[in-house]
Amino acid sequence: MIPPTHTLNLDVEAISGICGSISIACWVVVFSPQIIQNFQRSSADALSIQFIIVWLLGDVFNILGAVLQGVLPTMIILAIYYTIADIVLLGQCFYYRGFTWRDPPATTPKPAPNARGEPNERTGLLNNGGTFHERRDSGWSALSPAVSHIPDTPAPSKAPTAMQTIVWNAIIIIMVCAAGVVGWFLGRKASGGKGDKTHGADDIHFNVLGQIFGYICTVFYIASRLPQLILNWRRKTTDGLSMLFFLFACLGNITYVLSIFAYDPKCAHKTCQPGEASHIYGKYILVNLSWLAGSLVTLFLDLGVFAQYFMYTKQALTRTIYEDEADYYDDAISGEEDEWDHRPLLQRGDSVYP
Repeated sequence: MIPPTHTLNLDVEAISGICGSISIACWVVVFSPQIIQNFQRSSADALSIQFIIVWLLGDVFNILGAVLQGVLPTMIILAIYYTIADIVLLGQCFYYRGFTWRDPPATTPKPAPNARGEPNERTGLLNNGGTFHERRDSGWSALSPAVSHIPDTPAPSKAPTAMQTIVWNAIIIIMVCAAGVVGWFLGRKASGGKGDKTHGADDIHFNVLGQIFGYICTVFYIASRLPQLILNWRRKTTDGLSMLFFLFACLGNITYVLSIFAYDPKCAHKTCQPGEASHIYGKYILVNLSWLAGSLVTLFLDLGVFAQYFMYTKQALTRTIYEDEADYYDDAISGEEDEWDHRPLLQRGDSVYP
């Protein structure tokens, strides 16, 4: 077999193409984890419906701006796909929560039931007298052959550990990124190495209406994150939100921004005049500024969702440890009460009176 005569050169164009391909792969699967989690939980309470509605409006203006600005057909197809995925998420919210435009009010945690041995308004002053009968009845029923010793409900499945979750998420992210790189390589090979085309100053057009729609799209994208951040703050938890949903959104925005910055301007002649390359690069950034600003700002807001996740998870872990310790001390005190002899003094065996 004859070895290849050329090597793969990772120049600026190739880096831009790889980052763009990874960004497309991330945005293709970004909605899947949240849709699957909503289906598994049969609930969409963790997702802000205002977040989805505003994001849907941003995707609609993204389609209009992309068509008017004349971007690649792939980006227009992806924008249409985003809109369809938004409609699916919105349909899940309406299905599980009813047709409403407002997020549900934050529910306060219910007080835990009284622990064993803790008095309430229904217990007597000497409530330990019924303990013996309860234990005797439960013990005798256990000896009956008619009583089934197999639990009625199966044991709940063990939740994955934090390390297992991290490893599984890392594998999924690596697979998605690898799919993006392979897609870029196959596209470059099919086009004979001419897939990444850079433009000169004459090829970069500034469409006013397209830019207006692009900035409106950016405003909607930025505003969409605020209702979700507020809902997480009101619920004091991110339970029900798929972190892969926001993780793919962050990774897609990062690679999209890198694909824009990795641009190699081509001058009209073989050699660029002083300042000509900078002029072409500045015009290119100006045309993509609305999409660039939207990706950067939403990236920082998505990092805020991750900050809420780690903060509320730590608080929930601390609360669980505190409740376990309280249950342990309640059980110890209740055990001491059960061992206490509640018979009158003269009926006790250790009495010194005749």
